[in-house]
Amino acid sequence: MTHYDHTIHRHQHHFGWDNALPPALEIDPGKTVEFEVPDSSGGQLSLHATADDVGKLDFDHVNPVCGPVYVKGAQPGDVLEVEVLDFGPLSWGWTGIIPGFGLLADEFKEPYLKTWDLSKGKAEFAPGIEVPIKPFPGTIGVALPEPGLHSVVPPRKNGGNMDIRHLSRGARLFLPVWVEGALFSVGDTHAAQGDGEVCGTAIEAGMSIALRFQVHKGRSLAEPQYIIPGPPQPESDERGYYVTTGFAPDLMEAARKAIRFQIEHLTSEYGLTDAQAYALCSVAVDLRISEVVDAPNWLVSAFLPQAIFK
Repeated sequence: MTHYDHTIHRHQHHFGWDNALPPALEIDPGKTVEFEVPDSSGGQLSLHATADDVGKLDFDHVNPVCGPVYVKGAQPGDVLEVEVLDFGPLSWGWTGIIPGFGLLADEFKEPYLKTWDLSKGKAEFAPGIEVPIKPFPGTIGVALPEPGLHSVVPPRKNGGNMDIRHLSRGARLFLPVWVEGALFSVGDTHAAQGDGEVCGTAIEAGMSIALRFQVHKGRSLAEPQYIIPGPPQPESDERGYYVTTGFAPDLMEAARKAIRFQIEHLTSEYGLTDAQAYALCSVAVDLRISEVVDAPNWLVSAFLPQAIFK
């Protein structure tokens, strides 16, 4: 079993970004920390939860982030490097359609819940459909310079709820430091997700995540940047993709069309319900901007990996 320098336990969490929060831990640069991260429902859902439970979620207690960690020597204007080392074992996860939330919220108004047994190292969506497990933190960032409590739901200049599925093992994230010590926190761990997280949730799963921290002087960033150690999605590339496209003079509407057409494909080809297809898009389909220069229309593609169909 790998030993890390420090541990942040699951009860050491908070809701929202606030630079007045006292650090849960102080560390030297170069040290490693293992975070025991609760799932994004904050324990409100379980493996035996139902769609009714999704509709009853208390949004004041979702997306808990563990920390904050004070990194010694980090000052405003520096860059905090966060290296993703490893993830702990998975037991279960959930994917939900939450009324009022998601890319097609106006079309999917009823709650939906899929729970996943992840204990055997695989994520079966339905018989013959299996999503590759590739854990990553959905929410990861540092305190903002502005005082007060700021919602953890949107991404911001400090990182936050970026939902970058490529921040998996070996990735290095570079965050601008806005306050002394950086005050880093992490949460919202996912077992898998498609680029876009279109229904609003991924495979939400509590797990441990191990990170290493470095501070870079003389280098500043306006917003986060990152490095991944290899090809972005080798787990999905082997059998190609079925791709739907959407065009519109607005990128958001083009994305909505591409997903809408992918849902139509999944329901007609594989017999899924609309809600199942929408949820599967969220955990497995990658949205990509194909074109943004030929006014008045822009084009978005939705990539469905054929490798998930066994």
